[in-house]
Amino acid sequence: MTEHDDRVAGTEDWHRPLRHIRGADLSGDTTQTSGMRRLEAVSGKTVGSRKVWMGETHVGPGTNSGDHHHGEAETAIYVKSGNPVFVFAEGDQEVRLETEPGDYIFVPPYVPHREENPGGEPAVVVIARSSQEGIVVNLPSLWAPVEQA
Repeated sequence: MTEHDDRVAGTEDWHRPLRHIRGADLSGDTTQTSGMRRLEAVSGKTVGSRKVWMGETHVGPGTNSGDHHHGEAETAIYVKSGNPVFVFAEGDQEVRLETEPGDYIFVPPYVPHREENPGGEPAVVVIARSSQEGIVVNLPSLWAPVEQA
């Protein structure tokens, strides 16, 4: 046996198949926030993932999402198309991060935020979360109290 064989032999995950999720097969069967549409690709529900959730969010032209957070999950966002704006509160001020295709955004756990699309074309982002579930907690405002687990 090689060193590699010694490390992986006997693990329950050895020889599990890769999973292929086609873009046309993304599921909208996930928690939604007003003004946007979430599509689930990789999750505990779709492929049996244990530590990651991945999908897309679409925000139409001239649309804002509702304020929300993603619980204990860290969220990484890649801007695929459009120019979405990510808004969060810092003290009593709103901070606006204006993006373009190719940009990335990191959202820490429990941070209230919203997506806005002031442009004339749809904004599409790819999302990865440190959870196998698409955790979404909708809020009445960016300053709403957030309970942490």
